[in-house]
Amino acid sequence: MKYTTPYTPPTLTVDAVIFQLINGSLNVLLIQRANDPFKGSWALPGGYSPQGETTIEALERIVAYKAGVNIQNDLSYVEQLYTFDTVARDPRGHAVSVTYMGCGREISPDQANSVVSFFPVTDLPSIAYDHKKIIEYAHQRLIAKLTYTNAVYAFLPQYFTLAELQSAYETIFGYELDKRNFRKKFLGLKLTEETDQMQREGAHRPARLHKFTSDTLQTLSRSFD
Repeated sequence: MKYTTPYTPPTLTVDAVIFQLINGSLNVLLIQRANDPFKGSWALPGGYSPQGETTIEALERIVAYKAGVNIQNDLSYVEQLYTFDTVARDPRGHAVSVTYMGCGREISPDQANSVVSFFPVTDLPSIAYDHKKIIEYAHQRLIAKLTYTNAVYAFLPQYFTLAELQSAYETIFGYELDKRNFRKKFLGLKLTEETDQMQREGAHRPARLHKFTSDTLQTLSRSFD
């Protein structure tokens, strides 16, 4: 095929959708843009992916610099989410974003280089580019992921109660689950085991602490929903 005009490649970028549970809500990490375009708006941490680096290497470097988050150490689970390539997504020109999704707990971003904060996905500030749609897409992917994998482990401490486990599912799903059915379905998957430790909260009866049988991503033997 002979081109009639010079070939101009699109800009390649990487972005990170980083989720964690805070005060009973699903939150996403955002940085406030200091420059145009979209100066003052909030965006996913990301940047250009240069020649000589893989996209995950570029992401690790950029997120560490801009948000003070170590992808390898601070996140319990990371996956490549999707490649967003709408031509008009960046007013500066055609930019293709290889986007990753990560989940963790007790993530404390460093604001040395940017204004960084977590926001509830249900109460987002003014968002730059198409990042609001990317966050919504990532949330739906996360919901789906929890129905056929053990990815919920990324949001919970090593030891947890079944009530905390159910609360994590309900927060991410966005609706309440029947306690008896939830426990029957989840315990039947053999993803967790009881420990000999108990958690006492106020005047309530002490609750047995559980732990996951594996802290790596596994596909369930049957769908959990």
